[in-house]
Amino acid sequence: MTADTAAPTAPARNLTRTGGPKEDSNWLEHVLGWTLVVVVAMFVTQVGWF
Repeated sequence: MTADTAAPTAPARNLTRTGGPKEDSNWLEHVLGWTLVVVVAMFVTQVGWF
């Protein structure tokens, strides 16, 4: 009895998905990025580091 141990091969584009945002949600990434900048700036001014 022999077993075939070769793994099925798939194209690399199917294996590299990371679950990140889709290309059509680019605006959401920008909004969240600027929101983070504002929150960090508010924190820095409240703490008195600037």
